[in-house]
Amino acid sequence: MLTPLKHLVRNPAQRNRLSTELRGLWQLAWPILVGQLAYVGMAVVEVAMAGHASAQDLAGVSLGVSIWNMLIISMMGVMMAINPVVAHQVGSGDLTRVPHVVRQALWKALAVGLLAAAVANLAALLFDHMTLEPYVHELALGFVRITSVAMPLFACYRALYGYSTSINQTKPLMVIALLSLGLNIIVNSLLVFGLLGFPRLGGLGCAWATLISVTFNLLALLWWMQRSSAYRASWPFGHFEPPHWPQIKSLLKLGLPIGVTYFAEASAFSLIALLIAEFGSTQMAAHQIALNFTSLVFMVPLSLGLALLTRVGQSLGAGNPVLARYQAWVGVALGLGFAVMSATLMALLNQQIARAYTSDAAVIALTAQLLMLAALFQLSDATQVVTSCAIRGYKVTRSPMVIHLTAFWVFSLPLGYILGLAPTWAPWAPAQAMAAQGFWIALVLGLTVAALGLTVLLRHVARSRLPKPSLDLGRIE
Repeated sequence: MLTPLKHLVRNPAQRNRLSTELRGLWQLAWPILVGQLAYVGMAVVEVAMAGHASAQDLAGVSLGVSIWNMLIISMMGVMMAINPVVAHQVGSGDLTRVPHVVRQALWKALAVGLLAAAVANLAALLFDHMTLEPYVHELALGFVRITSVAMPLFACYRALYGYSTSINQTKPLMVIALLSLGLNIIVNSLLVFGLLGFPRLGGLGCAWATLISVTFNLLALLWWMQRSSAYRASWPFGHFEPPHWPQIKSLLKLGLPIGVTYFAEASAFSLIALLIAEFGSTQMAAHQIALNFTSLVFMVPLSLGLALLTRVGQSLGAGNPVLARYQAWVGVALGLGFAVMSATLMALLNQQIARAYTSDAAVIALTAQLLMLAALFQLSDATQVVTSCAIRGYKVTRSPMVIHLTAFWVFSLPLGYILGLAPTWAPWAPAQAMAAQGFWIALVLGLTVAALGLTVLLRHVARSRLPKPSLDLGRIE
């Protein structure tokens, strides 16, 4: 699979080149990683606090989060179109069009965020048709209504996030995320448990904490950009610019397939919470805890992928596809190395991880089982996210979309439905519904299909951009 890397250890020159590339990738990736971990840490805090409030609070938050996650992850994908566009312009040394692209990306973000808010409130109507405890129903509905207000703000933040990353400014994102995490912990503590005289809102306090944190992220990044000299050469707010449909259409053409790709994967996870709701709060809580922790671990390969997208895009913008291919496969190898460690961690410490979230014995036992299944798909999960980001650096987004849709909607979800719910019409269904475990077994298959398909696609795309006379990776300009 990693054929372009097979000669790396055979001579000192290759080893030095590998060391240089790893340092360059890590220098860009580690602030993204810290920021992403801080962002997911907010979700960890909210789930943990809701879990310690009560199993019903955790179940209600889990349902609300399932809709929130599906939509914000899809928005992240749609807004990611700005990353390769700006990265190519930075690589070519031409920053004159960057401000225009950023301004139009913000117009697109406003529209996408408002649409997502409307969809969230419509999706919450599903709760009326589910068998839920009254308190869980009201909490889930309130969570969606409050957090939907944050969606336009989140979309605008992700547009500026992509711009900042693509001009190699990742440390501001890290600092802001860490500050936001601290703010989120404080607000959650005050509102979930009613400390210092604040009202005790239970799981609903998590929704208010999310809204406040998202607002802080956007305002803090705007403040930082205004005061940092790193943004002056491509400052996007020099003057007002109305929506320019050709540029917005171009960004949508590139971003919508990424958004659909992200939705295909996020929905495969989030829909499980909706489908297993009839099995009770224990199943929902265990699924949410396992999903929350695996999302935390997932931030490492995702951060590597985002950094890799920038490096590959800049190399292609500079007219060096040989270097771009080399960088892509180094990134994939690094992602695989981390996946081995994360799989080992989950397999050995599944019980301890579960106990960190809840004291409910039944939830702990089921969560530990789900984490063992999560350990099985770590290699596939890391491979699929790093390869897909590398491919996007080439401005190729439709083929990854098709692969993800096939992996999750053709393979994973149908199999999960059969194993998890054991419908009577399916002759090959298990004798007894496997609930959350059945869906997680299917996720192993879906992620494996995605990883294999994207690896083949990256190999094809990278080779197709090489100069025809030379395919020798040893000569990197």
